[in-house]
Amino acid sequence: MPTPKAPVRGRFAPTPSGRLHLGNASTALLAWLQIRSAGGTMLLRMEDLDRARCKPAYSASLIEDMHWLGLDWDEGPDVGGEYGPYVQSERGAFYREAILRLQRDGWLYSCYCSRAELLLMANAPHGLEQEGNPRRCGCLYLSPEEQETRAEEKTPSLHFAMPDREIFFADGVAGARSFPSAGDFAVQRADGIIGYQLAVVVDDIAMGVTDVFRGWDLLDSTPRQLALFDALGAEPPRYAHGPLWLGEDGKRLSKRHGSVALSELREQGVASERIVGLIAWATGLIPEPEPCKPQDLIGQWTPGRIAQEAIVLPGNWMDRLR
Repeated sequence: MPTPKAPVRGRFAPTPSGRLHLGNASTALLAWLQIRSAGGTMLLRMEDLDRARCKPAYSASLIEDMHWLGLDWDEGPDVGGEYGPYVQSERGAFYREAILRLQRDGWLYSCYCSRAELLLMANAPHGLEQEGNPRRCGCLYLSPEEQETRAEEKTPSLHFAMPDREIFFADGVAGARSFPSAGDFAVQRADGIIGYQLAVVVDDIAMGVTDVFRGWDLLDSTPRQLALFDALGAEPPRYAHGPLWLGEDGKRLSKRHGSVALSELREQGVASERIVGLIAWATGLIPEPEPCKPQDLIGQWTPGRIAQEAIVLPGNWMDRLR
């Protein structure tokens, strides 16, 4: 499949495991503004690899909420496009092809460790005197005979061997960033489910994504994804990470913080323009939470204004929507 050649292509890629809340809406709006301000092509992609949590009803609800908010896209599961399908659960052939290439080029190894063993290793103290990758189990160094023996006890997962070097990149909001040698990670679980890191990179390559705006919680994923782009011989997109939204208790938004889902706010009669204005104000794009539409903010788009600190909703935050 040919790679699209549009100069700027961005995407919003939600996981349809629940209803769209203010934090998700903030990322969607900022990603949309980044691309629309550059006259680029916007994509919607559903990242539904976790079939136990992701439901078609949530996908439909997300699309409805984003349209209500005033966002649109040029390619996606509901409008189609040349580089679909735009639903990850339908893109298994792309991931299998990438795994075969990574195996051929020596980037993958079978890991027989349990999740508990890997978690214990990740949380162990690592001194500077330790040689090699401090976040790598010993499965990479098993002999063929040892692998055969371990395979009789446990089906292995496939892990990507991270290069033992520091990784640098320039983030569109956070600025220059560097990460020391990161730990190896699964590209395919023992049950055959494809890992998030691989799926995202393979999809961004196939869809020609040039710019990614996403939440701050994914900043630490960037070095792993950059390593995958390099291993697959592809140019990575430009990354930018926006602020997380927290409740007054300092925890990620959820039902305990009240009606933070857009569908609930809509049912309460809150105008979408007020939500857009609240997001634009809280993230630093405008000085006051004035009602506005996404199109009104295109001229206001300045990545340097975007807050790097988490946004904490005060207890009376609903008053700003009335």
